[in-house]
Amino acid sequence: MDVLKRMAASGIVPVVVLENAEDAVPAARALAAGGVDVMEITFRTTAAPDAIRAVSNQCPEVLVGAGTVINMEQCRLAVECGAKFIVSPGYDNEIVSWCVEHGVTVTPGCVTPTDIMAALKHGLKVLKFFPANVYGGLAAIRSLAGPFVGLKFIPTGGVNSENIGQFAASPYVHAVGGSWICPKADITAHNFEKITALCAEARRAAGL
Repeated sequence: MDVLKRMAASGIVPVVVLENAEDAVPAARALAAGGVDVMEITFRTTAAPDAIRAVSNQCPEVLVGAGTVINMEQCRLAVECGAKFIVSPGYDNEIVSWCVEHGVTVTPGCVTPTDIMAALKHGLKVLKFFPANVYGGLAAIRSLAGPFVGLKFIPTGGVNSENIGQFAASPYVHAVGGSWICPKADITAHNFEKITALCAEARRAAGL
């Protein structure tokens, strides 16, 4: 199963912020135990490269990628560490071009027709929509899907256990992204059983 199919099957792409790389593997296993076998480790902290490498090497059952990738240095480093996909908050042509050339799945953040048209030139069919709650949520996604037939989004930002069902039911949503199922505070406190429970609850709410 390829990367995009794994994301769709999971239904949720958790945005995971790690201050300590040693927490990466327990967090990955907690996610998987709750039915979420995809993990986006963000480059918001310096622990990201080592965390990605640890999950890639020790948790083959979890599809690990890198998020908040904002430059080529991070992009190359993430892939070298074992990231199977790249997520960026906005559209960066250099990052997208490199990923396409090297066969790395990339989902750049695109919230305008101009961003989307740039992504389509590279053959991308699934894009991040961030921050979803700021840029119009489902109403905006439906409107954008009109002229761009076959395109799907991964809305991130403002998605939670209360509205995930609405997002998941949309034919224009590939999966949803968010950090609420893997809170930074719970990772730091090693409340991994809670993370597993949050994942299971979210999948039920999404009808998965």
